Amino acid sequence: MPPVVPPFLIGLVAVPLAKRFLKPLVRGVITTSVGVVMDVKKAAHEAGENLNDLAAEVAADVMATQFASAESPLPAETESESRSPKIRATTSAAKGQ
Repeated sequence: MPPVVPPFLIGLVAVPLAKRFLKPLVRGVITTSVGVVMDVKKAAHEAGENLNDLAAEVAADVMATQFASAESPLPAETESESRSPKIRATTSAAKGQ
């Protein structure tokens, strides 16, 4: 019959070995995880900046278009045409029922 080794002796031998080999492994995993998180954060920030730049360009284009249309001469309208109310077909159909 083989000699019986008490579990606490196995623990006394295994813990220092596990600590020696697992500590660098865990440190590497954490370092890699932090690096990935930082890269994702940077990419998200850049994407947000790109969206803000695009929104600013579109807003500038819209404003330029509105400014250009305000400067262009409009066809002459009579006063009665410009003040007449616009009636939608759906509104008049709803009132008739």
